[in-house]
Amino acid sequence: MIHGIINVYKEKGYTSHDVVAKMRGILHQKKIGHTGTLDPDAEGVLPVCLGAGTKLCDMLTDRDKEYRAVLLLGKATDTQDISGTVISSSEEIPDEDVIRQAVMSFTGEYDQIPPMYSALKVNGKKLYELAREGKTVERQARRVWIHQIVIEEIALPRVTMTVSCSKGTYIRTLCHDIGEKLGCGGCMESLLRTKAGVFCLEESVRLSQLQELARKGNIEEAVTPVDEMFVQYPRCHTTEKADRLLYNGNALEIQQFDVRDRQDIPEKIRVYDSKGKFCGIYMYHADRKKYLPVKMFLEG
Repeated sequence: MIHGIINVYKEKGYTSHDVVAKMRGILHQKKIGHTGTLDPDAEGVLPVCLGAGTKLCDMLTDRDKEYRAVLLLGKATDTQDISGTVISSSEEIPDEDVIRQAVMSFTGEYDQIPPMYSALKVNGKKLYELAREGKTVERQARRVWIHQIVIEEIALPRVTMTVSCSKGTYIRTLCHDIGEKLGCGGCMESLLRTKAGVFCLEESVRLSQLQELARKGNIEEAVTPVDEMFVQYPRCHTTEKADRLLYNGNALEIQQFDVRDRQDIPEKIRVYDSKGKFCGIYMYHADRKKYLPVKMFLEG
C-alpha cells in the first residue's frame, strides 16, 4: 500500500470523487481520500491522500487556498457560475474604478451565505439536492477570510482575479456578491485552484501522468511522504526498547528517545522508531513530564 499525498491536477468534467475513483483503479488501492471538493467545472490543485495519509484529510482541508477566477459581470445565475440558469442580466456595468473598489472591498473578513448549489447539509439533506427539487432554504452566513485579491485583468464584462482565502470560501459566491454590490449582477465564468496549503499548481500531476508513472512502476515520484507535512517539528527517534510503546501509541518519556535527540526537545515533535519509520506527532505535557500522541500515522 502507498502512504502519502499526491498533488493531483483535477481537470474539467471530473468531480473530486471521480478523481478518487480513477486513482483507486490506477493504484489498485482502496484507501484513498481527497481534501476538499472542487466543482466539476473547476480545475487545479486537489491533494489526494493515500493509506496512512488519509488521516491528514481533515488537516489539509483546513488549509488556506488560492484561486484564479474569472468573474463575468452583467449576468447572475441560480448556481452562481456560468453553468446555471440566468436569473437576471444587465448591460449597465460600472466603470473600471468602481469595479476595482467593489472587488477590493471584499478583502478581509466577511460573512458569506453558502450557495444553494453546494454539498452542505441542512437537516441531513444536501443543499444541491433541495435546489434541484426547486426548493430554497435559509442558510446561515459563515465568516470567511479573503486574505488577498489581486486583479489581474479587467476586460469588460470580465474581471480576472487571484484570490487567497480561508477554508470554506466559495469563490462563485464571492463573484455573485461582487456583482450584487455593483448592482449589475455577476457569476463565476471559470475557476482554477492554484494552491491548497503547501501544494501548488506547478507541481501538480494529471491523472494521465499518474497512469504512466504507475505503468512504469515509478508512482512514488509523485508521492509526498506523510512526515513531510510536519517539517516544522523536529525529528526524534525512540530507542529500540521503546519502539513497542510507540507502536501502541503510548506516552513516552524523554529517556525513551535516542540519546542524540534528547537535547532541548521542543513541545511538539515528529516521532520515528529506532529504524527511522515515521509513526506520529507527539506533544509534551509538563504536568505528566511525558510526550503524548497528537496523531498516529502507523498502518498495520
